Amino acid sequence: MLLTMILQAAAGAALGKAGIAIAAAVAAFAAAFGISKIGQSALEAGARQPEQAGHYRMTAIIISALIEGACLFAIVVCIIAK
Repeated sequence: MLLTMILQAAAGAALGKAGIAIAAAVAAFAAAFGISKIGQSALEAGARQPEQAGHYRMTAIIISALIEGACLFAIVVCIIAK
C-alpha cells in the first residue's frame, strides 16, 4: 500500500512536468504549422493575382503575428503551471 502511494506520487510529479513540456512543444509546433500554411496560401494567392501580392503579404504578416501571440501565451501558461 505504501509503495503504491509512493509510486503514484513520483509518477504524478514526473508526468506533470513531462505533460507541461509536451504541451509547450505542441503549442510551438501548432504555431509553426499554422504560419507555414499561411505563408503557403499567401504565396499561392500572390502567384494567382500578382497585383494584389502586397495586400496578401500584409495580411499574412498580421495573421502570423496573431498566431505567434497565441503560441507565446500558451507557452507562458505552461511555464506558470510548472
